[in-house]
Amino acid sequence: MSLQNIGAGNKDDAFYRYKMPRMITKIEGRGNGIKTNVVNMVDIAKALSRPASYTTKYFGCELGAQSKFDEKTGTSHVNGAHDTAKLAGLLENFIKKYVQCYGCGNPETEILITKSQMLTLKCAACGFISDVDMRDKLTTFILKNPPEQKKGSKDKKAMRRAEKERLKEGEAADEEAKKAKKEAAKKKISSKDGSSKTAKKKANVSDEEHSPMGSQADQTEAPSADSDEDVQWQTDTSIEAAQQRMQEQLNAVTASMVMLSATEEQRSGKSLPAREGKPKVNGQGDGAKRSNSKEMLVAQTSGIKRNNSKEMIVAQTNCVKRSNSKEELVDSKERLADEIKEQLNKGSSVAQLKSFLGSISGTHQVIVDALFEVLFGGVGKGLSKEVIKKKHYLAAAIQGDGSQLALLYAIESFYGKSNSEVVKEVALVLKALYDIDMLEEEFIVEWYEKGSKGCNKLSPIWKNVKPFVEWLQSAESETEDE
Repeated sequence: MSLQNIGAGNKDDAFYRYKMPRMITKIEGRGNGIKTNVVNMVDIAKALSRPASYTTKYFGCELGAQSKFDEKTGTSHVNGAHDTAKLAGLLENFIKKYVQCYGCGNPETEILITKSQMLTLKCAACGFISDVDMRDKLTTFILKNPPEQKKGSKDKKAMRRAEKERLKEGEAADEEAKKAKKEAAKKKISSKDGSSKTAKKKANVSDEEHSPMGSQADQTEAPSADSDEDVQWQTDTSIEAAQQRMQEQLNAVTASMVMLSATEEQRSGKSLPAREGKPKVNGQGDGAKRSNSKEMLVAQTSGIKRNNSKEMIVAQTNCVKRSNSKEELVDSKERLADEIKEQLNKGSSVAQLKSFLGSISGTHQVIVDALFEVLFGGVGKGLSKEVIKKKHYLAAAIQGDGSQLALLYAIESFYGKSNSEVVKEVALVLKALYDIDMLEEEFIVEWYEKGSKGCNKLSPIWKNVKPFVEWLQSAESETEDE
């Protein structure tokens, strides 16, 4: 069975992937009962994703003849003798009105009926919704015989809901099991050590008065158990232990600042009387040690405060540097845009523009941004058509695989300044660049995944690009299946 491209505008494209069988007709009967039988109408309708009754009815409406499609036998008859070329021309008109997207021309559309009984075509590639002319006679037939809705999306949603509910139930069961395990471990520990703890407390009362560190070391001993949850952890809260922990946590810079503050306090004469050389009486030596440790804690606290203030100053400096670098980037972009505009005004060819872009100073991303702004600045709706017209100038800046991402970021920057109505056409621009092989699928998907999950994920660009990316991924899976 010979195949042809869907749509008269794509008949010369050897790599077009949407195809349908060529029409085969047969004249049956004679006299007043002569009829034209479209032999392969079922295969044609299947390729167009439309019911065969729609195309048969359309032939009858356009030719002013009776037409009938038999669902059981799959035969399509139109009264009268009609040439194959004539019916093929009517089929092209049907494709243009009821199959192809009015925005991008893609035949992968779905007929939808609105609440106000209007027909629309939703494109799976760019997401564009086309309004069908309701003055056509076929529209009344479609309203009375609506197409069957695809059940795949509903089944997928139901499966996703069931999967979410299953995960929630599993998480709840895991939490209950953990709680039950912890409670059982606590009861086991309390039952084993209930009597031993009371005996240890009575025995350690006298020892705590003489050696507090020894009592804490005894308290840290926990009963051995099979799992880590049965182990009891305690922290040494003495002054010496706290001082040691703080010293370990401080970095080298903070430690030097702490030592500097301690020496300054000694020179200023703010130390306690125990440091002024007074004779030590019984018990005064311990008091001096405590005062020294207290001073060390104060010094360390002041050092931490100085360190925090220093970090805040560094953070503020970094913010200033970022803002300055952003301003410098904008200035360089404007400078490059003026140079590129001056070069284009001279009537430079594509080769001259390519050599000029390679000679100017600046990063590749800034150069592509400036070129895109010069070529399409001020263009609102219909940017996809302008991109096709000026594709040779864009090709001058696309050199290598990394340039495709630079072009995508330039499109993102350009549409980030546009209003909501213009942003809706970003999918049409991407599809136009994809059709002329200037953008490849893997780079479009990579750019979308990074942008939709990044800091600029709330931009309306990603909402309008999402249908096109989903179409690309579904088209790849269909190609692998074939």
